[in-house]
Amino acid sequence: MLLLSVQELPNRETLPIKIRVSLGTAIVLKLLEGRVNAEPTTAYLMTYQEGKCTANCSFCPQARGSQGKAHMLSRVSWPTFETETVIEGLKSATENGKIGRVCLQALNYPEVFKHLQALIKAISQKVKVPISVSCQPLNVENIRLLAEAGVERIGIPLDAATEELFEKIKGADVGGPYNWRKQFELLEAAVKILGKSTVSTHVIVGLGETEKNVVEILQHCVDAGVLPALFAFTPIAGTALENNSQPSVDCYRRLQIARYLIFHEIGRCENMKFNKKGCLTDFGVDKQTLLEIVRSGKPFLTSGCPNCNRPYYNEKPSGPIFNYPKELTEEEIDKIQKELGLR
Repeated sequence: MLLLSVQELPNRETLPIKIRVSLGTAIVLKLLEGRVNAEPTTAYLMTYQEGKCTANCSFCPQARGSQGKAHMLSRVSWPTFETETVIEGLKSATENGKIGRVCLQALNYPEVFKHLQALIKAISQKVKVPISVSCQPLNVENIRLLAEAGVERIGIPLDAATEELFEKIKGADVGGPYNWRKQFELLEAAVKILGKSTVSTHVIVGLGETEKNVVEILQHCVDAGVLPALFAFTPIAGTALENNSQPSVDCYRRLQIARYLIFHEIGRCENMKFNKKGCLTDFGVDKQTLLEIVRSGKPFLTSGCPNCNRPYYNEKPSGPIFNYPKELTEEEIDKIQKELGLR
């Protein structure tokens, strides 16, 4: 057993005894026995507390008003383990080349930033691995504390593509602590503290936005030095949005291409065209460039931090696959071409 002494960890009193681990990560760290279709290349961990998050996001089973299961986040199960056992597993998995990053997902509760600080320091002292934190800082000081603790990247999720949807789904309309304008202020502050390309956010497709809404917010984020990732909405039992549907695959594919073009500075939102319903009709690049990008398969891989592949976070292995966790096969690329009408 890996033990962390008080001398090695000055803030030992704030290190949580338990932590949640995504099921796939637990298998890779050999905390559980099992087989997975695609192994996670990032270790996904989640802060543990008794009870739900103090926020009330309509899509999340961790929301305080949700009747969803406490061990779920999106469609992934997160069993609980002793923190020191998990760190031991991380050390072994990184040394064996199985894990290239740690991503700490944070619920909202009073002690969460003290716990995150302690977890970052404890992991950093024992494991040579870059650490990302996905959280909801309510002030700039929270971001500074994480940077000082040793976090390499921070993710502050927007989730919604417009202010109206943001307030309706996770802001004032549902009694949430978040504010659209404040969220951007925090993202901008994080860029100043950590630097460009080390701050990320994500947008969930399928909450009622148009494709144009998503493309516009992707461009805004990239221009601000923020890395935007895409998630597909996933209905989870017990949440306020449990009866909503996932986005159509062809819609999601178009947005994946738009994100790729914008992020890699191949295209820009203002050069793309949309119909009256806000659907993408022209990516603003020539057909040959578009076909080469589609044939590469790269736009359809999981987007996020380096080494993040987040297997089956939004989908069942049987499909439809929104974010591919590993290099696409020729058959998969052919299928996507058909979905996009490019054949």
